[in-house]
Amino acid sequence: MTRTPPHRVCLEDPIPASAGVGLKPQHYRDVLEGAGHGLWFEVHPENYMGSGGPPHRYLEAIRRDHALSLHSVGGSPGSADGLRAPHLERLKELVDRYQPALVSDHLSWSGIGDGFVHDLLPIPLTSESLRRFTRNIDRLQEALGRTILIENPSLYLLPVGAEIPEPEFIAALCRRTGCGWLLDINNILVSATNLGFDPADYLQAVDPRLVQEIHLAGHAREAHADGDFLIDDHGSQVPEPVWDLFATFLAAAGPRPTLIEWDTRVPDFATLAGEAARANALLAAPARLAPSSPVRPTTVERDVRHDSAA
Repeated sequence: MTRTPPHRVCLEDPIPASAGVGLKPQHYRDVLEGAGHGLWFEVHPENYMGSGGPPHRYLEAIRRDHALSLHSVGGSPGSADGLRAPHLERLKELVDRYQPALVSDHLSWSGIGDGFVHDLLPIPLTSESLRRFTRNIDRLQEALGRTILIENPSLYLLPVGAEIPEPEFIAALCRRTGCGWLLDINNILVSATNLGFDPADYLQAVDPRLVQEIHLAGHAREAHADGDFLIDDHGSQVPEPVWDLFATFLAAAGPRPTLIEWDTRVPDFATLAGEAARANALLAAPARLAPSSPVRPTTVERDVRHDSAA
């Protein structure tokens, strides 16, 4: 099957292989007053899909001095009905307006027909699901005129009828569409704890050439008689097991742009900056010998052509 050639990542203002933080309205003034020096920022585009108002005025001012990433939570790229046209149109307007260095979404779906839920629902890891997801990502990248990234999800139940291990599924999606992988390390730990697999085994199955961004976050822990259950709530500092997995990946793959996510019980900006500083210390570890650049589009294009000819 012929695949749509991947579009290029926006490189006019690339995000360096350093730490950034999720931008929240309560921190706009901190950033504009210089507290975010050296950081890049990520926002959920759904929070900026109105045409004007204070959020855009602040974001425009911050964008002048900082690299930006758009991380969508409402695109529903795994939907059997395809992409939602109104959301896609508004996302395209934001991409054109702010020219973010990275645009990303999730390996998930959120709606079908006129129904929509404000959550990231798991997709079945099947060949049919891969074909459907590929069609949607091809359409999304064609509409935006650029490559996007797809994030591995946090799981609480094993998807029914799984045929393909998740790392293989995402790698195949990247090869077929030219998209990149947003590696969420907290999600790996959450899924591993809840489903009973070793997170180190998952990391070993990740092709580092495909990873163009990393997410780090905290989670909530619930104790039950049959073991702990983790909830990906982004409401606390990055826990030590996530830092350990992050260091393991960096030792094998080298640094990538790394975001500190904190979406609930949001602390003061100094706390976020402290988490980013710890990430930067690991990203800059002098003993690292692995490559330091993210996957090049040409590498993925070779894989796409090979996949198309098979």
